[in-house]
Amino acid sequence: MMILRAPHAHEGISIKKVMFKVNMALAPALLLGILQFGMPALFLVVATVISALTCEVIAMKLNPQTQGEINDGAAILTALILAMSLPPHAPLWLGALGAVFAIFFGKQVYGGLGQNLFNPAMLARVVLLISFPVEMTKWINPSAFYDGVWYKMGVDGVSGATTLGLSKEGTESSFHWLAHVLGTSTGSLGETSAILMLAGGLWLIQQQVFTWHVPVATLAGCLLPGTAMWLADPAAVPEPLAQLTSGGLLMCAFFIATDPVTTPTSNRGKLIFGAGTGFLIFVIRTFGNFPEGVAFSILIMNAFTPLIDQYTRPRMYGYDLKTEEK
Repeated sequence: MMILRAPHAHEGISIKKVMFKVNMALAPALLLGILQFGMPALFLVVATVISALTCEVIAMKLNPQTQGEINDGAAILTALILAMSLPPHAPLWLGALGAVFAIFFGKQVYGGLGQNLFNPAMLARVVLLISFPVEMTKWINPSAFYDGVWYKMGVDGVSGATTLGLSKEGTESSFHWLAHVLGTSTGSLGETSAILMLAGGLWLIQQQVFTWHVPVATLAGCLLPGTAMWLADPAAVPEPLAQLTSGGLLMCAFFIATDPVTTPTSNRGKLIFGAGTGFLIFVIRTFGNFPEGVAFSILIMNAFTPLIDQYTRPRMYGYDLKTEEK
């Protein structure tokens, strides 16, 4: 006979359900990107996902005590975020190598699911960017899928620069906000369609997968100083709408910075974490050598998460802080 002890309250939320919802929220932007960039983008996503799952299986065989399950969806989510942050026509080996690094060195060496200090996908992206800068900066102009170009097998395409890249180089270019909203701008699979990223993120908030604190703080941390600098010197930075819809800011705010493992637990801590992430993105975009700073910002703030938790953890019920000070 099984004896049940308190507490018995359960919201019916499981890791599999959460991962499934996040993967579903990413799906529309991912599918549109594949349609726009063609079969090479699809092959890149498939290679990244297969490599991540294979590495997960091997790691669990080597260490049966590792946390998580193969079918919990976490490895797939890591692979999708990584693939959607790479150039759409990147070599398949690049995505596969990044997935192996993300799963093994970014997750499994810490003990598996929920044990890692840094976001695995962003850790892998930084390693790839530093190790293979040429392959990581080859951007392709998308083509409309209804032109019959999307299914072509060739990896050759018309090279182009992202909006942030042109701004970093000091090249004058007109910002077409509709192209960024609809997904016809140059960039990674996670950068091209702002409206689908925003819609997916808002749906996750509505589904209570995460709260509004990190996304709002991340956007404010980047856009408030960015807007102020644009008002002071419009030639120094892109206009606010371009800062919002270009690059990986929206993907970061809703799908990367909200990772429950590597972010603070309290609402106050989430606001600090998000604001710090957004501000670092602005600083790297404006003053750094890279046109985009999402991955670096996330890793820096991940390192501060334990410290933020230390000073923002809520007071336990019935616990007097003055007693501890004495």
